[in-house]
This record gives sequence, structure tokens and C-alpha cells, in this order.
Amino acid sequence: MKVAVISDTHGLLRPEVLEKIMDCELILHGGDINRQDIIDSLKQIAPLIVVRGNNDKEWAEAVPLFESFSIGGVHVYMTHKKKDLPEDLSSYDLIITGHTHKYEYKTMGDQVFLNPGSCGPRKTTQPITMAVLYVEEDRFTVEKIDIPHPDA
Repeated sequence: MKVAVISDTHGLLRPEVLEKIMDCELILHGGDINRQDIIDSLKQIAPLIVVRGNNDKEWAEAVPLFESFSIGGVHVYMTHKKKDLPEDLSSYDLIITGHTHKYEYKTMGDQVFLNPGSCGPRKTTQPITMAVLYVEEDRFTVEKIDIPHPDA
């Protein structure tokens, strides 16, 4: 299964991002969506699991702060900010956060901590990134996707 992992779109769905997620079977969004129409657009591409970010205000009150789910046999926990992670993550294989706008892939034992970075509006010279998960049974790999920026 091919799964798009994005975060911090802040109201912008770049055409380059849309191109990368078009053939994904599931989309995960780590928060700071900023507008309902972003959710609506993503749901037209594939099923969507989304969490609320600190910039998702009144319009997003129904969007959960965290999600716990499985993709195949891979157990996933997703929330926007690292500081909102529960203390016990021992039953999860993959922990997804957003917020920092910086791509991060870190392993701790058998667990992977992933922040796909930001694929929304660019701040200063930060890279525009997202990730794609490839899930087979109870295993997964992560591919970092760098989105070119015309000012880079």
C-alpha cells in the first residue's frame, strides 16, 4: 500500500504535492491544515486520516488532536506536536508528528518517528518536504520527497 504523509499545508496544496499523492491509496495529514477545502480536496484523491494542528481553529473543532490506527499490520500514532505524544508509545511502530516544518526520520529500537516536514507555504529557505510510506503486511519503508521550489 502506498501512503502519502503530509503536514503543515497551511491552506496551500501545491500542484507538485498533488502530483506525488495522486496514486496513493491513503493520505495522512499531520495538522495545520488551515481550511476545510484542503480536507475536501484530499478526500477526493484517497481516504484521509487527519489531526488538528495548533493553527486549525474553530472551523476544525471536530478534527481530532490525535489518531491511533493500523495500516496493514503497522500500528501508527499521529498528532501534530511532539509534546502532545503520550508517555507510552510501546504499542506503536510508527509515530507521526508535524509542527516544526522540518523533515525528521528517527529510529528508536523498532519504532520510527517521522515528521514529513511542511509542504505548504515556504518560510525563509526551509525545504518543502513530504513522505511516502510503502506498507507491506506488517512492514514499511519511508521515502522522503523533496518538492523543488522556484527560489531554491
